[in-house]
Amino acid sequence: MDDGLTQQEGLYDPKRDERDACGVGFVAHVRGTASHEIVRQGLTLLENLAHRGAVGCDPCSGDGAGIVVQLPHEFLRREASELGIDLPRLGGYAVGMIFLPTDPGERRACELVLENIV
Repeated sequence: MDDGLTQQEGLYDPKRDERDACGVGFVAHVRGTASHEIVRQGLTLLENLAHRGAVGCDPCSGDGAGIVVQLPHEFLRREASELGIDLPRLGGYAVGMIFLPTDPGERRACELVLENIV
């Protein structure tokens, strides 16, 4: 659709009939350069989304919103090495983050489930 108001600019192409998505933001360096500034901008974007696509109706729980970042391979390799662990090459492993209960019993039960799965 060409209404004369939109033109191709940067990565945006009006011929692709792109639409806005509810509560989605995207920050990246166009050449793929990793930096703390990109992370800072992503967090600022997240803080300013008044209506995120994943917002639930319960104000006391999280909505699952967050950011996706590259693995800091050199940092993880160094830290794992200090624990006697040799990491595979970049791309040969993954990292997961899990929020556990604060109650010691519930926490241990969740840890055991995770250990059995892993």
